[in-house]
Order: sequence, then C-alpha cells, then structure tokens
Amino acid sequence: MADVENVIIIGSGPAGYTAALYTARANLNPLVIEGFLWGGLLQQTTDVENFPGYPKGIMGPEMMQDLRDQAERFGTRFITDNATKFEPGENGEPHTVWIEDEKFQARSVILAMGAEHKKLGVKGEEELGGRGVSYCATCDAAFYKDRATIIVGGGDSAMEEAIFLAKFSSKVVIVNRRDEFRASKIMLERARATENIEFLTPYTVSEFRPDESGLLCNAILRNAETGEERELPMKGAFIAIGHEPQSEIVQGLVATDAEGYVLTEGKSTRTNVPGVFGAGDLCDSTYRQAVTAAGSGCQAALDAEWYLRDNPAVPTPAVLEGTGDLAEQQWAPAARS
Repeated sequence: MADVENVIIIGSGPAGYTAALYTARANLNPLVIEGFLWGGLLQQTTDVENFPGYPKGIMGPEMMQDLRDQAERFGTRFITDNATKFEPGENGEPHTVWIEDEKFQARSVILAMGAEHKKLGVKGEEELGGRGVSYCATCDAAFYKDRATIIVGGGDSAMEEAIFLAKFSSKVVIVNRRDEFRASKIMLERARATENIEFLTPYTVSEFRPDESGLLCNAILRNAETGEERELPMKGAFIAIGHEPQSEIVQGLVATDAEGYVLTEGKSTRTNVPGVFGAGDLCDSTYRQAVTAAGSGCQAALDAEWYLRDNPAVPTPAVLEGTGDLAEQQWAPAARS
C-alpha cells in the first residue's frame, strides 16, 4: 500500500490549519487540501479583535496567513485546490480523496471544510461586505458603538445577534419577512424586552446602498405583502439567516444531521467512520467562532494521532523482482505533479 498518507486534512481555516500544525508537530507529515478559497471565512473578515494573542487586533487574512505559515514551518504540505470526492475505506483500507481525476489516499482524514453564511443575494450585499454588511455580531458589534443597525432574520440566531448587538448600537431593528418568527418563545421575549431593539415586519431587504465613502448608509426594504418600498438609514447590517455546512462530498458517507452538519461522537471529533474526524464549523452549528474552530482542530489532530497509534499500518509483503525475499511495503507520502 504505497503512496498512502498518514493524514489528509480537507479544508483550511482555523480548524484545518490548527489540525495541520498539531499533526505536523507529531511528525505525521500532513497533507492539506485547502481549497481555492483557503483560509475560510476569516479571509472575508477585516479586523479580528476577539482571537486570543492579538491584543491590538489583526486583519482576518493576515491571521490566516500566520496560521498557515506556522503549520508549514513544521512540514505541512498544501494543495490549493478543491477536494471533489471522498471514498471511505472499508475493513482497514485507506480512505480516498479525489481532486477531479487525481487520487490521494490516507490512513486518517480530518474534515474541516467549514460552513458558509447564507446570503440574501441582493444588490450591494457583496460589495459592502466588511464595509457595513456583516454576518457575525459577536465578531463585529463593537465597530457599531452608538450607531443604528439592523438584523435580518427571524430565528434564534437572529435574536441572539440582536441582543448582543444592542449592547453597542444605539438602535437595532430586526427585519423579518413574516410577522411570525421561527425563534423560540424565550428568545423572542428576551429580544422584545431589550429597550433599544425594534421589530419591522413583514419586510425583506431588496438592496444595500453605500454613502460617498463607500460605506453602508441605508437599506431599501420591500413590504412582503404590499410590495411597498421604504428606505431605512443605518450604519451596519447583520445577516442572520443561517449557515450552510460545506459537507457535500461526504453526504451519505459520513453521518450528518438534517442540516448537513457532520456528527461527531460525544466530546471527541470522531465521526461514525473509523479514521475520519470532523472539526470546526463543519460540525458546529452553535458557537461558530474562530477560537472554537481552532480548538476543535487541535482535538481532531490529537484524535487522529491516537487513532494512528492504536491502529498501526500493517505492511503488505511484496516479492522482490528476481528473488524470493519478502520486503515490507512502506507507507509513503503521495506526490503531486
């Protein structure tokens, strides 16, 4: 069984790069298939002020470059391409990861593909990302102290974001497309009881508009029943309509929940497939923070290391050409041209 890796990590971001750092320092020579959009959601973030170790804050892309460089320092190898197919091994056989028609095999695999914010898909949303439009109040609320903001969404996440944001903003308007909310009764009551939170229903956002400096200044809202439009001035808009775990290549192969999040066993990162581990936002529908993703990347690396320790590779005897001697076949890292 030549050309089989000890560990392949699919995905990057804080979880993938932390897993790479730990497995590299354990001399497992990890291979990271990091994706074209390496670095995860933090590549789309400006100032990061809540990651330990950066007292003055740091730009998201810079932090991801630091994490990648640290993993590379200890021997991590990277392929900047997207994994397109996954085949779990059976009966101790290695797992297989494909990039188009190119095959890579590994004794263990760490899944760290992350989750993407669901987007409204309206005019101005992409252009104003990081310039007033955000997807994480926990991350960015402090930038909107004493400013008017909106939350778009009607579930528990939207209520949590609004309550947190209300500690900073002068006013928070929750915009929901229906008069009813998906949020639980207790979360809705907490939001309603917060003095500077208002509700605006049934409205949808049809456009975000910038001011002369290119920063968000207002949103165009449309009444979902009458079609009437109105302009709502604000400095920050937080989209809280959910996340989409990037679990497509393992659907039907590794256990996931109804929303597509990869399921892990207890407090471990083990999936239902031996030798396959899940880390980061791919498995986390609750916290979704860079620091928690990094922590789970560490856990996945340790789980993979212990798995490899307890399930050593069994060399396959091979007859040397021209002799009757047996030679042990070695595990070797895959090469890629």
